[in-house]
Amino acid sequence: MTQSRTVLVVGGGAAGNAVTILLRRAGLTVDLVEAKDDWNATAGSGITLQGNALRVLRELGVWEQVQASGYGFGSVGITAPDGTVLHSQDDLRTGGDDLPATVGMQRPRLQQILIDAVRAGGATVRLGTTAEILDQGPDGVSVRLSDGSEHRYDLVVAADGLGSATRAAIGITDKPEPTGMAIWRVEAPRSAGVVRTDLAYGGPAYIAGYCPTSETTLYAYAVEANRDRASIPPTSYADEMRRLTQHYGGFWPEITANITDPAKVNYTWFDRLLVEGPWHRGRVVLVGDAAHCCPPTLAQGAALSLEDAWVLAQLLTASDTWDDALFQAYYERRIARVRPVVEASVQIGRWQLDGVRGADVPGLMARTMTMLRELP
Repeated sequence: MTQSRTVLVVGGGAAGNAVTILLRRAGLTVDLVEAKDDWNATAGSGITLQGNALRVLRELGVWEQVQASGYGFGSVGITAPDGTVLHSQDDLRTGGDDLPATVGMQRPRLQQILIDAVRAGGATVRLGTTAEILDQGPDGVSVRLSDGSEHRYDLVVAADGLGSATRAAIGITDKPEPTGMAIWRVEAPRSAGVVRTDLAYGGPAYIAGYCPTSETTLYAYAVEANRDRASIPPTSYADEMRRLTQHYGGFWPEITANITDPAKVNYTWFDRLLVEGPWHRGRVVLVGDAAHCCPPTLAQGAALSLEDAWVLAQLLTASDTWDDALFQAYYERRIARVRPVVEASVQIGRWQLDGVRGADVPGLMARTMTMLRELP
């Protein structure tokens, strides 16, 4: 294929960073613009990476750093609110038997690993910068950056997240919708006994759980019905999360005692988004949260975004013709995999909101995760 092609990646999260790394490796010229000055290098508490996410991170060449920085484990526990373990089961190795089932890690650490890989790959990076689509034709896209410069690219990859301005600019009208749930998250010291994810169902929260993220840290979370965010001042975030978690036993008293700094507590609504129809318009194509988003009930948000980047890069670097047929093939390959995950993630939350007893949550999880063992 023609190696002089140029690509603009809008957004420096997991999907944008991954596609940049892969396209640069193939010899394409790639510019990445990220609206945040700090490249989101300090945002977030923890992240749970299932095996299919690890598979893509290995393709990116960063698996060894991820393995060294995170905490790998292979099972999940279900507990009563008082901390009594009711059931434990092995996690499915969705990335293959040569990778852990799950790795928990600090989200800023994962972002820094990907940032370093982007920079090492030689992409041009502009931070604190946004992009406006001016016009496009069959052979490229004209773009004005917020620094005032104008450029022409063979392709624009929109990786600018759930509220993607690029998605709206190219006429895709799908928007995220709240599912009715919200989550409190915080980083805390890891007790030596926390060696996997444990989930408590019931009590004042729908779910209270934690995940080890390194030898010394974990992240903990509590899920409740969403509330008007304007009614919860950020200065009260630690108090609000403690109000939920203080009723849980096991390792929770130690975790709750460390929820003291409201600046370290994150409160987020659960949203659902699945762009229906092609994920492109001309030479602008969506990846990651710009195309789809779901509640973290299956811990698949980052994994699906990374898979988008991998599949799109495979198609782009294998073809001399970047046309509607290629981008339609990308959409069809991804939608068949993404839709079941989005629907299952939302369904699990809906069962909880509706108080459905006897819902087949384990069965739905098992069916969905088994599907994800296949290559994307």
